[in-house]
Amino acid sequence: MTKLSDPNNYDYAPYQGRPKIEWPNGARVAFWVAPNIEFYELAPPPSPTRSVWYRPEPDVINYSMRDYGNRVGFNRMADVMAKYNVRGSVSLNVAVCDHYPEIIERCCELDWELFSHGVYNTRYMYNMTEDQQREIIRDSRETIKRASGQDLAGWLSPAISNQETTQDLLAEEGIKYTLDLFHDDQPMPVKTRNPSRFVSVPYMMETNDVPVLNFKNISPRNYLQLIKDHFDQLYEEGAESGTVMCIPLHPYLIGQPHRLSILDEALKYITGHDKVWLATAREIAAHFEANYYDSFTNWMKPFNTVVSQ
Repeated sequence: MTKLSDPNNYDYAPYQGRPKIEWPNGARVAFWVAPNIEFYELAPPPSPTRSVWYRPEPDVINYSMRDYGNRVGFNRMADVMAKYNVRGSVSLNVAVCDHYPEIIERCCELDWELFSHGVYNTRYMYNMTEDQQREIIRDSRETIKRASGQDLAGWLSPAISNQETTQDLLAEEGIKYTLDLFHDDQPMPVKTRNPSRFVSVPYMMETNDVPVLNFKNISPRNYLQLIKDHFDQLYEEGAESGTVMCIPLHPYLIGQPHRLSILDEALKYITGHDKVWLATAREIAAHFEANYYDSFTNWMKPFNTVVSQ
């Protein structure tokens, strides 16, 4: 197996001196929320790379905890987002379109974007051939089109299980942006093996409710402060050049009664600022691609020239 020294999907770009990004209406921050609406199978096909459940199957406890999000948490979360006119860009396991069409219907009523998070969150892309990955991408595109009428523009691999060639395949299949890379607070051009223009939109694990609440054991109250601090810094830096802030959410966590006020307070705080663009991921990617893709690509070249020794 070839051991990679880096993902080889993006060039180095120091934070200072970059081309200035200007968001619509002079906004400092492009703010977007990514509800992860997922479907976990009770008895998924076994993966040779990673176990799905933490306990012996059938793991009813963990399955039903996630199912809570699709039954109860989703509508609570959606109501709070609608209260502040924040549209979602849904990280969607597309099987939800068939299992829970009521959720898709509400997303469309709220004018939310749907992008693909694979078919099920229990079927990883590890060890897939390129043909198998293409099949997942095409299935996602067709399912989202059928269920919502939307054209698929974005991608987040299920459980972040992307492989070495996944970004190449996404670009070749006409996907416009990826969320699989976590290397920046601004959109960036993505390098692939074909000439397609492909954008990385910041999707922030540091503000994602799963790692914060489940893995780092940060309290909900401190999660709120974390979001505010994260926003404040990006808002300050955005006075010089536009930044991006994303809050990835999971309805089975943020939709719990004792956590919902955290989302309410966070959105109240962020939308209470002027010069904040309440965007979707599709809109952020399109604005960057149309206005800054070439200037960033050219500006980065001197930092990434290979020097022979």
